[in-house]
Amino acid sequence: MTGINVEYGMTASGLMAARVGDLGYIAIPARGGFRLASDWRLTRPIAAWSENDVFGNEGIVADEAGFRAHVEAIAVHLRQREALGRKELHMRLATPWGMSQGATIYAQGIVFHSTASHGGFKFDRARNAGLHPALRIKGGWYEEDGDWARVAAGYPDLFTDREIASADKTLRDWEPDAWEAVHGGVLTAEDSFTRDREQFQRDHAEDWVVISALRSDRHPSFVETVATIGGRCDVSQSRGFLVPADEYSAGRHGFVIDPVRHKAMVT
Repeated sequence: MTGINVEYGMTASGLMAARVGDLGYIAIPARGGFRLASDWRLTRPIAAWSENDVFGNEGIVADEAGFRAHVEAIAVHLRQREALGRKELHMRLATPWGMSQGATIYAQGIVFHSTASHGGFKFDRARNAGLHPALRIKGGWYEEDGDWARVAAGYPDLFTDREIASADKTLRDWEPDAWEAVHGGVLTAEDSFTRDREQFQRDHAEDWVVISALRSDRHPSFVETVATIGGRCDVSQSRGFLVPADEYSAGRHGFVIDPVRHKAMVT
């Protein structure tokens, strides 16, 4: 494996930075630590970089140790990806997202296609039949935002450790039924965003849950909310409530009204 080196330094304004292969990272001070800002093919010396050179956002780390750990993990990912030997080529093919503008061969019968707006994997019949039934999509097209996780879960030998971990989290959060069928386990609310949302919906099926909110002009320091039973949008009855602005937060799955404390609005 070649070409995946790590170089650390400081930017012109004294920010921590690193170059990993073709990727550049700058640790920009932010609430909670440092924001990992990144971009591609920063050819100038690190000492000449500035915040204006990086537009990607890969999350927040607490300190320098966290920054270096992220950079080193990216280096491992890139080295593993290089070792997989994926091949790039152009292929004239119609996809569900438009004409293919570029293709990456992961293995015989597994090709990723990029288009002007989107992309995804195309499986041949044999590869598609080889997937677990809970992962398989009829027709063999797997879009890049979510369905790609089915591909990585079904053929992990074609992906890096970082990609496999991301795919596992994607399935647990958004396709828990498929994950459980493949692994033979049961996901709890702590394991899966979807399972957590389902638990919230069960717990608050008879409560008023906010479906829309805006800062009130008529009632300073309050938020005007509209709530329905269970937060369902397919019900005809809704009510307005005033919630103190310093208390209101949309939360992970929705804000639950307390009719005793939150004043009902008169229409």
